[in-house]
Amino acid sequence: MKHSFIIYIFLVTLIVSCKAQNTSYKYTTKSDKAIKAYEKAAKYYDTYDNDNALKSLDEAVKADAKFIEAYMMMGDLYSDKKEYEKATASYKKAIDIDSAFFPNNFMNAGFNAYLGGQYVDAKKYLQSFINSKKGNVINVKRAEYAIKSCNFAIDAYNNPVPFKPVNMGDSINTELSEYLPSLTADEKTLVITRKIPKENYSMEMGNKEQEDFYISYRTDSIWHKAFDMGIPINTLGNEGAQCIAPDGKSMYFTSCNKPDGYGSCDLYVSLKNGDRWGVPKNMGIVVNSERWDSQPSISSDGKNLYFTSARAGGKDMDIWMTTKSESGVWGKPVRLSDSINTNGGEMAPFIHPDNKTLYFSSNGHMGLGGYDIFYSRKDTAGNWTKPVNIGYPINTSADESYLIVNSKGDKAYFASDTKGGKGGFDIYYFELYKAARPSAVTYMKGSVYNSLSKDKLKAKFELIDLKTGKTVIESFSDSVKGEFLVCLPSENDYALNVSKDGYLFYSENFNLTGDHSKLDPYLKDIPLQPIKKGETVVLKNIFFDTDKFDLKSESTAELEKLFGLLNKNPKMKIEICGHTDNIGDDKYNQTLSENRAKAVYEYLVTHGIAKERLTYKGYGETVPIDTNNTEEGRANNRRTEFKVMDFLMN
Repeated sequence: MKHSFIIYIFLVTLIVSCKAQNTSYKYTTKSDKAIKAYEKAAKYYDTYDNDNALKSLDEAVKADAKFIEAYMMMGDLYSDKKEYEKATASYKKAIDIDSAFFPNNFMNAGFNAYLGGQYVDAKKYLQSFINSKKGNVINVKRAEYAIKSCNFAIDAYNNPVPFKPVNMGDSINTELSEYLPSLTADEKTLVITRKIPKENYSMEMGNKEQEDFYISYRTDSIWHKAFDMGIPINTLGNEGAQCIAPDGKSMYFTSCNKPDGYGSCDLYVSLKNGDRWGVPKNMGIVVNSERWDSQPSISSDGKNLYFTSARAGGKDMDIWMTTKSESGVWGKPVRLSDSINTNGGEMAPFIHPDNKTLYFSSNGHMGLGGYDIFYSRKDTAGNWTKPVNIGYPINTSADESYLIVNSKGDKAYFASDTKGGKGGFDIYYFELYKAARPSAVTYMKGSVYNSLSKDKLKAKFELIDLKTGKTVIESFSDSVKGEFLVCLPSENDYALNVSKDGYLFYSENFNLTGDHSKLDPYLKDIPLQPIKKGETVVLKNIFFDTDKFDLKSESTAELEKLFGLLNKNPKMKIEICGHTDNIGDDKYNQTLSENRAKAVYEYLVTHGIAKERLTYKGYGETVPIDTNNTEEGRANNRRTEFKVMDFLMN
């Protein structure tokens, strides 16, 4: 991984290498042995053989302990190896010998001290570089920004955020490396990437290890042992950087150097049917580029896919988004705004199921060194707000990335190779502090079945925002098991409509506005009734003000579904039925119920349904479906229904 400052620092190496090739250049040493070892190191460095280069440089400084160029190249090499403390020490030796020889040594020492978490020392070196007045305008500005970053880091260290990571244990972690966790909305399915030894390894195969996906299921509070997802997902090549959709029905991931690829690494998708994952498909030339595309994250409505790309049109590694059309086709990706992307690198996006909180990693925004984790929220206009550094000790001077957050928003998962783990990288979780939490999301989960035969059904799910009338989520239950999982973001009221040709639709409503700090999931199996005479459907999303019969605007979505059902079945006739609870005068309730039924009738007629197909009737309080002794029961009794009076197949 590149660091935002390091890409500039190591141009020094080129200068030193050029000096080594320039016979007119006079070294700061007169030792032939030191010069010979130094020039040997330069050749090793040119071929990326850093270890032998460092051995040669050790020989050079043993021959002459005041050989400035050797210490400078040492600093460059240790920086390449991300051994920032040793890099800083090497540049300091060069400075101690002659601080005026190459003032950029102060800048290099300062940047490496910053990346190594030595923020106080970093500020001193950087300020010395600025005071030298030998730097060009660009480097001075970078040094000034780095000092601000040091101040930010010092403040972060002095004001730590709550952070108590817990290792997920032997069911998930092994002596191998596990990373890149992804989770379904119900927190019952966890997919991870595991680095495993290649079978029958040979030199021609290149790397001795490969990445494969492993999956674990949770029962109650226990995660079962993660197992190989197998074919067709895993192959003999690398599969990594995956995200499982919140509903668990699709998985997007990265695969590299495939015969059907368009670039070095492409995005793929696999769909689940029953217990089986389908053959992965390349997402195509519109989504993938001829460069590197990776690290996907799918929104809970399935409409937007965020990912990292090095494609043309970006500034470095940037975060992009592709949107699925109503016909199911993924569109041309769009680079997220400069509020997210910088001149540095942005990667590892995670869009929370609330569809408005984005977590990602960056080395371009002000941080503690290397890649830090940030979060940004989408405002009411749909723009991303200024990213917030998630804070120390979640972020450190090292690289942090690949953080995900559960649907409730109270728990985060990430990978770390910290001491005390099972081996390599392990998956950890921790309670996310409140300021960094997204909006809570709950879900409805169950299965759809034929109310008569009990056969499982593939049915269409539409979650509709009652305030705007817009469809928030559209999906289908599984064709084999009839299972479904629909995310329900908080802070809005929703209508849920479940439909299938040949069946009466099912409706439900969810009032999620207000304080829902303890949002419980809705677990419910849904019977769909085949259309036949005498069947009744409660219209749960028809709303009236108390003691009134004017349809509220929130009723539009349900009325449109009823209108659509009648349009699809032109030989169906219905009666619209109004009901009340037993509070108040019987005659008053009778009149109110009839007027409410009439309001629905008139809406349908006005929109083109023939009058002869419709009747309406008020039943007052005479046909309760629940007790009238509780408010909940009375609310259920205050309802609008429709009954099938006649039906012939089209």
